[in-house]
Parts: sequence; structure tokens; C-alpha cells
Amino acid sequence: MEAGTLGELKASYPEAKLRRSVKEEVRENLIARLKTGAPLLSGIHGYEETVLPALAAAILAGHDLVFLGTRGQAKSRITRLLVTLLDEAIPALPTPMRDHPLAPVSPEGKRMVQELGDQAPIVWIAREERYVEKLATPDVTVADLIGDLDPIKAARRGRELADLEAMHYGLLPRANRGIFALQELPDLAPKVQVALFNVLEEGDIQIRGFPVRLPLDVWIVFTANPEDYTARGRIVTPLKDRIEAEIRTHYPRTLEEGLKITRQEARIPEEVNFPEPLFRVVERLAFLARKDPRVDPASGVSQRLPIAFAEAAAAGALRRHLVHGDPAVVRPYDLYKGLFAVTGKLEPSYEGEALGEEAIARDLLAKAFLAEFGPEGLGAARAWFNAGEVLELPEGPLGAVQAALARVPGLIPAGGADPVALALAEARLEALVGEGFLAREEGRYQKR
Repeated sequence: MEAGTLGELKASYPEAKLRRSVKEEVRENLIARLKTGAPLLSGIHGYEETVLPALAAAILAGHDLVFLGTRGQAKSRITRLLVTLLDEAIPALPTPMRDHPLAPVSPEGKRMVQELGDQAPIVWIAREERYVEKLATPDVTVADLIGDLDPIKAARRGRELADLEAMHYGLLPRANRGIFALQELPDLAPKVQVALFNVLEEGDIQIRGFPVRLPLDVWIVFTANPEDYTARGRIVTPLKDRIEAEIRTHYPRTLEEGLKITRQEARIPEEVNFPEPLFRVVERLAFLARKDPRVDPASGVSQRLPIAFAEAAAAGALRRHLVHGDPAVVRPYDLYKGLFAVTGKLEPSYEGEALGEEAIARDLLAKAFLAEFGPEGLGAARAWFNAGEVLELPEGPLGAVQAALARVPGLIPAGGADPVALALAEARLEALVGEGFLAREEGRYQKR
């Protein structure tokens, strides 16, 4: 049974555990997790030898930290999972700052303990409630993050403006005894960054020219783009120096790592059959885009791209199933129709601006088919197209698709093929497009 008063808490809760700071609590839980061999953070793939060991070391060292990486590298996902390293619940005084029962910081908490003693009420704060997150934007103010001094509150209570009694708390004080995550730190105005530096370094701040002492117990985690997180970028140098740990994130380094992430995150309807080679084509497109000079490397290619692309292709197959009654099997046709999920996630470089996102996406998809299926074989099909033949491949129904593919020699068996085999035969045609042998335009294939 959980303690309901300070006296009950003192009698039933281990004092050493009660006196831990947030960083000590996380450190202790991490040590227990490492000893049992449990994963540091569940659902994070591709970081087992890079990011996660660095994160573990930073936690053991008791550091505030920043994750540096371009978009779509799971920075926000990791910060939100850090809450799993907190205790399931902790005791606190029922104040806006969730004061420590033995060492309250806020005037309300101090007054409560002084007046009620061991009868002071205790509430239990779940780990999920101890995580506070804010996306940094240029219009975020010191009042938003840290707080503001309220002249009316000061006058009503007969206090000076510099007194904590006159303060309206921002997000950071309300994250006391928890984790405060600030996404995209360099987007904050310099004045707000300086206020954060003061909190990290001295535990005090200046609001409207008045010094306010704010000794918070909070673990602060930032994220940032490496391009902005430099002295020449938008970061205030003293704040950069105060953040002890910089952990670099990265995109999946192998196709298999990327596939593992995309399979985990993509919401594919149960009734849809997504052939494995086509799923690999989806992932290959993202890998090719990250190396393509037409795509801005500073902006990166988010891992959300293959996730959204796979979902769009699966939705296309489901739509065909509902319209034509075809089996819900993903075809290359669905991948092309699903490119709307790709174009918004590609940032063209100077070289790629003349082409535009759609042309780049279509070319990358053709090259992804080539990388997966290769240019080998299909000699009879090549001869057929060399003779000037043109193939019109319809959306559906399946019988019409099979009849069209059967016109191309050597593409499908004479007796026909199942829906998956038809999809893969269509994909082999797309490989010829990627090779440059065929030209493709809205389901029409002909010799280039």
C-alpha cells in the first residue's frame, strides 16, 4: 500500500532510495538493466554498437546530453523512451513542482512541510508524468520554458518580485524530479539559450532583471541538427560547452537494419500481402536517396520515408482489392502510385532543384528496382521491345494484368501465374526501366 502522508512515507520507504536525484535514479536502474542483459531501450535497431553504448556511458557519468543527427534518426523516439529508465512511481508533495518530500524547493512545498509536518500529504507520480517535452521554435520565450514573475501575485502575497512566491512556473520547473527534453535546441532564441545555461550551470536565472534561485532536480536532454550545433551556427557557445555529452545518431548502415526498422514501424493492413522483394525495393529507395547528389545531404533522408512509402503502397493494393476484387498483393504499380509519400520527404540539392522532387523520386524508384532485381536475363523480352512493341499495363482487374504481361515473351509461364509471381514479373520490367533499356510512363512500357 502506498504511503499517503509524509510520516507513513518515512516509516515505509527506503531513505536511500528517497534521497536519490533523478540522474542517480536513472543510473541505478540502468545498472540493474545492464546486469540482467536486458536491452537498454526496446524497439531501437541499428544503434547497438554506436548510440546505445554512448548513451549508457553518459547516463553512468550523470551527464546532461544532446543527440546530434539529421531528421528521421530516432532522436525524439529515444528521448521519449528514456522514461522507461525511471522508477514506476515516486512520492512527491502535491505542488506544481512535484516537490521532494524531504527537500522541497517551491514555497508551497516548504510551507506544506513546515505547517503539517508528518501529516503533509503525499502523491505518487507515475513515470510517464515525469517526462516533459518541448519543440524549440524562435518564438519560445523564457517565460514558456522557465517561468515569469507575476506582479499581481507578488502584491497579493506581499512579496518582492524576485521571490519565488511571485513566480509563474514554466515547463522546466514543472519537470522537476523528471526528464525535460528540448527538441531542436538551436532554434531557440539566444536569450532563451542563455537562461537555460544559467539553470544548468548555476541553478539560478534572471527574469525581468531580477535574480531567481531555482535549484531543480531534472535531467535535461536535447536534440539538434549537427549543422546548426556549432559556434558558427545558431547555438550559444557557453551552453554548448555546458552540455557534457554529445551523442551522434545515424541512419541504418545496412539494408537489413533499415528493413527491421521499417517492418516494425510501418502499419501494413493484415489483409495485404507485401512481397518481400518489393518491400526491399522500398528500403533501397531510401538508401539510394541518401547517396544521391540531387538530394541535399544536410537535410538528410528520414527513416520515416520508407515507413510512409510502404504504408502508401500497401494502401494502394488494398484500394485495388476493394475496387476490382483483385487479391490485395502489392505490385510495382502501387509503389509508383505511392510516391506521394516520398516527394515530401526529399529536399533537392541545388543540382536537383531543376528536376523537382517527383522526377527524382521516380528515378530513384527505378534504380531501386534495378538494384533489387538486376538487369540479367529477359533476353526474349528485350528482343520483343527491340522490335518496337509497346506494353500497356492496366491497374486491374488481375486477369487484364496477366493478359498484358503474357504478351511479353519469357516474362510469365504460359499457364499463367499467381498474384505474387505476377507482381514480381512486373518488377523485372521495372528493373529494365532502371537500367535505361525501357521508358515508362503511367503504365506504358516501350524501348527507350
